[in-house]
Amino acid sequence: MGEAVDAFRDQVEEVIGGGTKNLAFNLAGVPDMDSSGIGILVRAFSTLKQAGGKCKLFGAPKRVLQTLKMVRLDTVLDLVENEEAALASF
Repeated sequence: MGEAVDAFRDQVEEVIGGGTKNLAFNLAGVPDMDSSGIGILVRAFSTLKQAGGKCKLFGAPKRVLQTLKMVRLDTVLDLVENEEAALASF
């Protein structure tokens, strides 16, 4: 939220701008997510997909998963069980 979202967005844009096409995000340290956080995840997912890449999310706490389900993004975003599953899917 706030500065954290801005910093995350900047890092994602830098990595994607450098040519990376596949990213896995560990959400274990994310206690809660607001619309800004959801927006940056959707943007990263969309940008990577358009570039022919993939975006995987893993480790989301229960509260974050509930938020993603509430806005029905659990059916759009690639949520996987753990880091190993995320990396194996690339």
